[in-house]
Amino acid sequence: MKTVLGFDFGLRRIGVAVGNTGLRQAQPLSIIDAPTNDGKFAALGALIAEWQPALCVVGLPSHPDGAEHEMTVRCRRFANQLHGRYGVDTVLVDERYSSAVLSQRRGERIDDQSAAIILQQYFDEYAPS
Repeated sequence: MKTVLGFDFGLRRIGVAVGNTGLRQAQPLSIIDAPTNDGKFAALGALIAEWQPALCVVGLPSHPDGAEHEMTVRCRRFANQLHGRYGVDTVLVDERYSSAVLSQRRGERIDDQSAAIILQQYFDEYAPS
């Protein structure tokens, strides 16, 4: 079994979820809420050192028709930074509809739950059996 971390990247916060290739079940793990990029990457580095993931899954937002927007570019950059800084393979997963599942919970900090939905989507649709 290999550990997999899932990320819901945002400009203010980054939701993190964890799962493994055996059980293929995602669980919310934490929300990274550091005021600077250096602080965010320090927290990410600590999580990666602790969990030693074989893979990182990053949600890739886009418009409903699949067209990219500013956050699409930022999420691609974030995935590249995870790979470059920590040497962990990364996969991008379409997250167009993941936030709709949690939309009724506005005002709550749900970034880790969003990351779990993204990671579960990877396990259900993309991960090799």
